[in-house]
Order: sequence, then structure tokens, then C-alpha cells
Amino acid sequence: MERTMAEKLTAEFVGTFALIFIGAGSIVAFAGANGLDIVAVALAHGLAIGVMVSSVGHISGGHFNPAVTIGMLLTQKIKGKDAVGYFVAQFAGGIVGALLLDAALPDQFTKIAHLGTPGVSPGISNGQAVLIEAILTFFLVWVIFATAVDSEGSFNKIAGLAIGFTITLDILMGGAWTGAAMNPARFVGPALVDGTWTSWWVYFIGPIAGSIVAAVLYDSLMIRRPGSAAAGEVAHGTGAHGDETSRTDM
Repeated sequence: MERTMAEKLTAEFVGTFALIFIGAGSIVAFAGANGLDIVAVALAHGLAIGVMVSSVGHISGGHFNPAVTIGMLLTQKIKGKDAVGYFVAQFAGGIVGALLLDAALPDQFTKIAHLGTPGVSPGISNGQAVLIEAILTFFLVWVIFATAVDSEGSFNKIAGLAIGFTITLDILMGGAWTGAAMNPARFVGPALVDGTWTSWWVYFIGPIAGSIVAAVLYDSLMIRRPGSAAAGEVAHGTGAHGDETSRTDM
């Protein structure tokens, strides 16, 4: 059954809220302890997304990420007017998540970690940071399309798990260098509340570029290939296994 737009936007809001409150919150928690534990931070982000995709992916597709929505839009998996609503819900969820995180935790911890705002590590140029973010997001969106969009994939069984694991492995590689945001909303929420906007454009250009490349490549080479079961699916909103909504992540 087709879900209402209000239901879809609520799912996108809550999913992005969870990503910020849990993911950025883990950075604040460990930065105020005995040093940042990158494994714990990676797991916090991956588990948050994996759980949210598994729980509400059947409602909105579980994008939770404007870069993912852009990839879906360019490959006609979501309508333009719906995409705009998703953007609003995702950024709103990120901002509210950051506001409540800031309210819930002591200032001495949130200030040390800049409320979990991703940042470019010293020694890494902004160009290198864009490349890292683009490649990490490429992996993320590729897995999303393979497990949650492709009707020959296995959304009902492993999509949430696979997407969450991809977030985790990406942060294990890129967390120390760029924060491995892979998501403009993941940057904007904490950055807006904390007032930290250094290298902000890295977290738009990198994720969006990586998402576009992965989405277009997978859609053209795998989904629309001759003989594919997904090739004849209706554009705009047809997701895994012929459901009405494209099912995706972060």
C-alpha cells in the first residue's frame, strides 16, 4: 500500500534525527572521555542507520541523506516534488537532532567535540577530503542500489544490515581524515548548532558527486541492462521487489 507523504517525511525526519543524536552523540561521548574510539563511533553510526533502514525503509525508502535522495532523483526512483520534501525532512531531522543533543549533554563535552561536526584533518587538503567523501559515498550508494533498489537484490533480508555495515566500514577508513560524513545533513545539523562551518562545501560536493556516480552507474549497468527483471519497472518510486517506494539508506 502506498504511504502518505506525511508518513514518508516523518520516517525521513526520525531516521536522520537518530543518525545525528546517536552518531554525533557518540563522538561527543568519547571525545569527553579518554580519546576518540573510532570503532565505537563507526558502530554507533552504522547501527543507527541499519536499525532505521530496517524499521522504516518500507515507509519512505529510508534515505536519511540528501545525497542519496539526489541519486534516486537522477535515476527516476523518486519524483522531484517528493525529493524536495525529503530534503526538508532530512535537514530538519539533522538540525533537531543536534539541538537536542546540545541540550542533553554538558557544554564542556559538546564544545570539545564541536558537537560531533565532521572536519577535515590537518595534513589533508580540501581536495583530498572531497575525494575521500566522494569515494566513501560511492560505496554507500552502490550498496543501497544493490540491496534496496534492485528488484533482484535482497532488501527484505539484508539491506539494513548491509547498509549499516557499509557506514561502519566507511567510517573506519575515513573517520580520522574527514569524519566520513557521506551526508550533507550529517554535517549541517551539528555545524549549524555549534557554529562550525570550516570546509563546509566538502560535505556537499563530495557526497553528492559520489552518490551521482554510484547511482547512475548501478542503474545503467545493472538495473536497466537487457534481461534484468528490474528493467521494465515503472520509474519514480518503484523500489526493491516491485514495492511502491524505493528502499534505501543514509
